[in-house]
Amino acid sequence: MQNHGDKVIADLEAQANYLRRQSLTMIYRRQAGHPGGCLSAADIVSALYFKVLRIDPKRPDWEDRDRFILSKGHASALLYSALARRGYFAESDLEHWGELACQLQGHPDRLKTPGVDMTSGILGHGIAIGLGLSLAARLQKRDYHTYILLGDGECQAGIIWEGANACAKFNPGNLTAIVDYNDVQLDGAVHDIMPMEPFADKWRSFRWEVISIDGHDMGRILSALDEAKSTTRSPVVIIARTTKGKGVSFMENKAQWHGIPPDKEQYAVAMAELSGEGG
Repeated sequence: MQNHGDKVIADLEAQANYLRRQSLTMIYRRQAGHPGGCLSAADIVSALYFKVLRIDPKRPDWEDRDRFILSKGHASALLYSALARRGYFAESDLEHWGELACQLQGHPDRLKTPGVDMTSGILGHGIAIGLGLSLAARLQKRDYHTYILLGDGECQAGIIWEGANACAKFNPGNLTAIVDYNDVQLDGAVHDIMPMEPFADKWRSFRWEVISIDGHDMGRILSALDEAKSTTRSPVVIIARTTKGKGVSFMENKAQWHGIPPDKEQYAVAMAELSGEGG
């Protein structure tokens, strides 16, 4: 595994905070979207898009690129912020997010948006499609890696476990799932609505390698992704414990901020906090 220096970690943390601010700005401007899950997953997406993924914005269809699936497609503002920051399209395009004829739809669409590898929005399909991409790499003798970002509430869906079981059969060593485990979904706490514990043991029962981390510790995120990439004997799931609404005090761990936009005053407070100006 690589030894990631303090500067690399600091730069990635700064990128993550930029993604938080940009995502929240998009949601505020559109007065629609899902702020809580964008803020919780920003550190993970920053590590992937600015350090880990082997991608080339000038060649979005490059056959040997790593694949990324945002299975929790309602966090599209976060994904588009990362894609624009990496140069897949102009950052000014983000202003049109969600418009009818725009390439940036409310949920990611691989036929419309450069850099999107899977159309998502209906929850639960990421594991099965990720397995398909991983098997395609095996059949085509390509060495790309497939990464999937899941929500913990999403993991209540049976199709997730059908996909996990299929992975136990085909054993793709080039597949990594990451769970944004913030314990908050639309209507309340995951552990109240449909408890998922013992969560790690569920994955192990399907013969996945499990790595549990603090999903806001950038150094640990990077080391976990390194470990997952080097584990070729089985698929790997990284269970990243995160905070819903991370970085905005009045949003943190609040189910109401799963899917509503801030008003003008709330947006101003949130942006001040994300800019390090909050009290």
